[in-house]
Amino acid sequence: MKTKSILFSVLTVLFVLAGYGFTTYTETDKVTEHSVRIMPAAITKFLPALVLKPAIEGTETIVEENTVITAPFLGNSYTAFKEAIAFKESRGNYTSINTLGYMGKYQFGIGTLELVGIRNAERFLNSPELQEKAFDANAARNKWILRKDIKRFVGTTINGIRITESGMLAAAHLAGPGNVKKYVRSNGAYNVADAYGTALQDYLTIFAGYEVEAIRLRHGPKVDNI
Repeated sequence: MKTKSILFSVLTVLFVLAGYGFTTYTETDKVTEHSVRIMPAAITKFLPALVLKPAIEGTETIVEENTVITAPFLGNSYTAFKEAIAFKESRGNYTSINTLGYMGKYQFGIGTLELVGIRNAERFLNSPELQEKAFDANAARNKWILRKDIKRFVGTTINGIRITESGMLAAAHLAGPGNVKKYVRSNGAYNVADAYGTALQDYLTIFAGYEVEAIRLRHGPKVDNI
């Protein structure tokens, strides 16, 4: 019972931390090392086998801004799309957790995991299969939410960026589908960045042009067998 109580407390704190991950972005509002919110050690000691992902510029996980990421031999397939996002988020590390509490290969927050039916953080971190299912479910959810905006804006140009479906879905993974809607409907005036300075607009550029037809529209999808 004590273990369950501790885990519940951990998840609660992670959820609160995850809620503070994004800010409206301007050129003068880039995050600095001193403004990064560090996850308390009290949280991480209850999550064995986790690897903190370096978050400061200059560490091995940082990818040069606006670099197009490709996965060898996968072309522009949906699998390539997933692997490219995974590389950008965690270098493909299933056990990674960053200083804001985002977890796994694709760096999910607790709130997003709950939306697709996952409530056990430890199980999630120790199950590559579960993490892949979570990505697929969340992508399907984002595609449903953005379906009208995808139809309306794909093929247009905003702030010099050619809008593609894969770019929009990648941006939704970073900042949420609601912020993607605000961005395209404001013609790029509304742009947010995460706590490490990566802007929604960056993902529209980096992940443009992948084939994502394999993502099916799904309203409120849940991961099976949780």
